[in-house]
Amino acid sequence: MNEFYYTPNPHVVHELHTWNFDLLGNTLTFTTDNGVFSKRTVDFGSKTLVENVNFDKIPAGDILDLGCGYGPMGISLAKVHPDRNFEMVDVNNLALSLAKNNAEQNHVSNVNIHNSDVYENVENKFAAIVTNPPVRAGKKIVDAMISGATQHLVENGTLTVVLQKKQGAPSAKKLMKSLFGNCEIIKKNKGYYILESVYNG
Repeated sequence: MNEFYYTPNPHVVHELHTWNFDLLGNTLTFTTDNGVFSKRTVDFGSKTLVENVNFDKIPAGDILDLGCGYGPMGISLAKVHPDRNFEMVDVNNLALSLAKNNAEQNHVSNVNIHNSDVYENVENKFAAIVTNPPVRAGKKIVDAMISGATQHLVENGTLTVVLQKKQGAPSAKKLMKSLFGNCEIIKKNKGYYILESVYNG
């Protein structure tokens, strides 16, 4: 049976890899394993998203990295925004243990990393939610990650999503526009769309 990265406890033969990657001006060290998404390098979508989040327009408050995997987005953003707290959640317990280790080895302490199936164990409201949703988990999960954001954003908070055009970016944009009344494509790069909506309460 093929165990996917969006399952709680993927059964894998462990094969740890540690490597460096430059994100947002910092050289970060990541340890990954079989059973997590993009284990060899930070995927292009995540890299493009973090490079295009505009913190100048995000209100005061915490940030949620929804579906954080082994942590490249949340950790890289937390490193350059030590004044903010970052909540990082995923359904995959293996990915979460790697994310905790990766936060530690990159000396990032302004993070709270824990298990949540989409928003199930998320209680706070956030100034921003960032997500690179697990497309292979199916449209229902991706749509739940987008639609649930309206319950978890403060006034003027932002939802920023990365999706490939061929993997549903246009339909995600339509959903975000219907939920938030607005959705902007803030970046297009190599078929990846960075979509952003602002929550107006």
